[in-house]
Amino acid sequence: SSVGWPRCGEIDIMEMIGGDGRENQGHGTVHWDDGGNHANYGQSYTLPSETFTDAYHVFTIIWDESFIRWYVNDQLYNEISITGSGMSEFHQPFFFIFNVAVGGTWPGNPDATTKFPQKMKVDYVRVFQKE
Repeated sequence: SSVGWPRCGEIDIMEMIGGDGRENQGHGTVHWDDGGNHANYGQSYTLPSETFTDAYHVFTIIWDESFIRWYVNDQLYNEISITGSGMSEFHQPFFFIFNVAVGGTWPGNPDATTKFPQKMKVDYVRVFQKE
């Protein structure tokens, strides 16, 4: 509560924009404060032949002192170095937030084609930490 966004940093392990015909595409992104400006970096991953709603998938980040790396089903698809002086947010504790978001800047406000209700099904969350 003492540090606002994006100064607190944000790591999006998995984001999916529904209703745009790309239900086979997920995104991994980081957000941070770069000298008073919002900065972000991300990449997307596209499943070869199915959608993310067809089955459970394993979304992973490996986050160490130097890098954050994103994987889907053990396939590396994104990484960023967090060693720069402007990346201090990623050397602090973080919260986990599970969110089914509707509207906002990305992808825009819901309309008559937006399907409700929506569901998020999570089989498990596993966290490992080096001592």
